[in-house]
Amino acid sequence: MSDRLLLRLAPDGGLTWLRPSGARAAASVAGVPPADVVARADEIVVLVPAEDVLITQATLSARNRAQLLQALPYAVEDQLLAPVEELHFAAAPKADGALGVAVVARSTLRGWLERLAEAGIQADALVPESLAVRAAGPQACLMIEDTRAIARLAPWSAFACSLAELPGWLALAEPRHALEVFDFRAAPPLALPQHALAYHARQRDPLAFLGGGLAQVPLNLLDGEFAPRHRHARGRRWWRVAAALAASVVVLAVAGLGADVWRLSRASAAIQAQSRAALQEAFPDLDANQLERLDPGQLMRGRLERERGGVQANNLLRLLDQLGPVLGNGTKRLELRGLEYRNGVLEIALRAPDTGALDLVREQIGALAGLKAELTAANAGQDGVDGRVRVESTSGRGGAP
Repeated sequence: MSDRLLLRLAPDGGLTWLRPSGARAAASVAGVPPADVVARADEIVVLVPAEDVLITQATLSARNRAQLLQALPYAVEDQLLAPVEELHFAAAPKADGALGVAVVARSTLRGWLERLAEAGIQADALVPESLAVRAAGPQACLMIEDTRAIARLAPWSAFACSLAELPGWLALAEPRHALEVFDFRAAPPLALPQHALAYHARQRDPLAFLGGGLAQVPLNLLDGEFAPRHRHARGRRWWRVAAALAASVVVLAVAGLGADVWRLSRASAAIQAQSRAALQEAFPDLDANQLERLDPGQLMRGRLERERGGVQANNLLRLLDQLGPVLGNGTKRLELRGLEYRNGVLEIALRAPDTGALDLVREQIGALAGLKAELTAANAGQDGVDGRVRVESTSGRGGAP
């Protein structure tokens, strides 16, 4: 058994707690357990009132736990007094065949969880106390307290009632086996309608008795949508260890990255210094302020763009010088409407009296050395034809003819 904290929630909302201590007999304590006891527990199991939980069994086959929980309400529907929508169903861990089932009203279960939350307790398991009453061997088991009794007639057959109702319930249930009775009252033994195989009178500490019959959790009401969202204390401890190891790895990784960054920054500074020296050698007119203020890459791109722009301008001037005699010939009655020069190609927008005049311009430009011309548009209007002639060099894109 792990370091378990066992609590019992009474029908009136009172709490009793017990922390088993191995081979030594442990005594239960009334009230809310101290916060440090709760924090140190590996597992928190809460026994809830048997009167509010139906214990039964069903025969089901399902591929997985989710499908089993979906089919469960309809497998036991004939035993229910309330609508299925108002009830919560939990099943024993066994997934196929006959399995134990517990049914409780959703409102009741929420009330228990709220009561525990008020006490600062987040349970790992909620177990009907009837499943902690011993039912090992061929005999049924009966637990008697001051005002109530809990009977477990078989592993998945149990009931709870007041002492006044006990004879009637036992007669109705008709246990197939003799009863073993544990009586926690100071009063004389009760007269029972069935033979008692053994009657243990004047027992002490009901919670310690129930804890002895709960070596393993047979069924957890915190199933399905009510499954606990918090981590177990043991899990938290292991997560702390894992987190510490992860933090150590991160620190080492960051230290390694820091060393790499330092080495790279030094290498980058050396490359920048070499780049500035090469720029100053290539462009002696650059002053120290420009070299310090601007990145060497930016300076190089700026200079290249400037040189490229100069080349483009020179090419355009040479091209216009060649085209001047053709475009300036007044006999054609041409009107220059616009020029566009890009990447060594000149687009000329012209207004001519007719298409023949535009085609003549194209032929005359194409006849010039190193140039080719193409008529790309000719749109007739009321007072002439608007056309476009594309001109480019045949001796190299953007170069001089």
